[in-house]
Amino acid sequence: MNIIDKYILKKYLSTFAVMLLLFAPIGIIIDISEKIDFMLEQEIPFVDIAIYYYNFTIYFTNLLFPIFLFLSVIWFTSKMANNTEIIAILSSGISFSRFMRPYLIGAAIVSVFVLLMGFFIVPKSSEGFNNFRYTYLRTGGKEQIRGDDTDVYRQISNDEFIYVNSFNTESKVGFNFSLEKFKKNKLVYKITASRIKWNPKYRTYTMYNYTKRTIGDLEDKIEKEDKKDAVFSFDLEDLTPVVYIAETLTLGKLNRFIDKEKSRGSSNINVYLVVLYKKYSIPVSAFILTIIAVAVSSMKRRGGMGFSLAIGIALAFAFVFFDKIFGTLAEKSSVSPLLAVWFPNIVFGILAIYLLRNAKR
Repeated sequence: MNIIDKYILKKYLSTFAVMLLLFAPIGIIIDISEKIDFMLEQEIPFVDIAIYYYNFTIYFTNLLFPIFLFLSVIWFTSKMANNTEIIAILSSGISFSRFMRPYLIGAAIVSVFVLLMGFFIVPKSSEGFNNFRYTYLRTGGKEQIRGDDTDVYRQISNDEFIYVNSFNTESKVGFNFSLEKFKKNKLVYKITASRIKWNPKYRTYTMYNYTKRTIGDLEDKIEKEDKKDAVFSFDLEDLTPVVYIAETLTLGKLNRFIDKEKSRGSSNINVYLVVLYKKYSIPVSAFILTIIAVAVSSMKRRGGMGFSLAIGIALAFAFVFFDKIFGTLAEKSSVSPLLAVWFPNIVFGILAIYLLRNAKR
C-alpha cells in the first residue's frame, strides 16, 4: 500500500466516521422532540433514558448505514476531484481500477465491521431499544408512539394459535391473552385471560381472570378462575411482536429460531428470513454503493460538489426505497425473501458496473 492508498483510505474511514457523528445526534434530537413530553410526564429515570439513546444510536446508524456511507464517499471524492487531485493521480499513470483499490479496501473494512455488528451488537441494542418502548411508552397496554407492535397473533403448532394484545418485556406480562385449540378445523377449546405473566423460576405462566370454554356437542363447558398457573408449549418469545423477535436475536439464536418456526409451519417465517438475509446483504451493499459513489463523483463537474451530492442523495434514497419496498413485499406476499432482500443489490450492482465502465473512459 503506497502513500496515495493510505491517503484515500484515511479519508474514506475518517469521513464515514464524521458522517456518523454528525447525523446520529440529529436523529437523537428528532426522537427526543417527539417523546420529551411523555418522558417528563412518566418521570422516566435519566439512566434509563441514557441507555435507551445509546441503543437508539446503534439501531439508527445501522438502519441508515448505506446512506451515510454513500454520502461520505461522494463528499470526499468530489472534494478531491474539485481540487484536481484525482486528475493528478490518474495522469501519473495509475489506472482507474488501481485508483479504486483503497476504496474497496475501505469498503471491506466497513463491511466486516457492519457484518459483526449485525450478528452480535445490533440485536442487543435492538432489544434494549424495544424494551424501553414497551416499558415506558405504553399505558394500559396501548402503544403511545406507534401502533404496529400490538395484536400479536401466532400459530404455535399445527392446530394451536395464541393471541396477545401487547407484551411488556421487562415485567414479562402480556395483555388480553387467548389460546385456541383446533381439531380437524373445528374449535376444541379456547382459553382467555386479561393478563398472562411468565414465571422464570418455575417456568410456568400465571393467568389472571382465566376462562376456558370447551366446545361440546350439545353445550359448552366453561371454567373460570381469578388466577391460574399453567405450563404451555409455546415460548416467551412467541408473545412478542414478529419483527421484534428476529431483530433481537444474535445470528446463532436467529438460525435456531427460524428452524423451529419452520417446523411449526409458522405463517410469519418470511418476516424472520428477511431479517436474516439483510444481515448479509447490507454489508455487500457497501461495495456496490462505494463503486457508484466513486463513479459519480470522481470527475470534476461544472456544478461542483453540490451537483455530485444531489445525485448521490437521490441514488441513496432510491436504494433505501427499493430495500424497504421489496422487504415489505417479502413479508406480506409470496415473493421470495432471498430475492426481495438481494434485489436492490442486484439492480444497483448492475448500475455500478455501468457507471464504472463510463468512468474509466
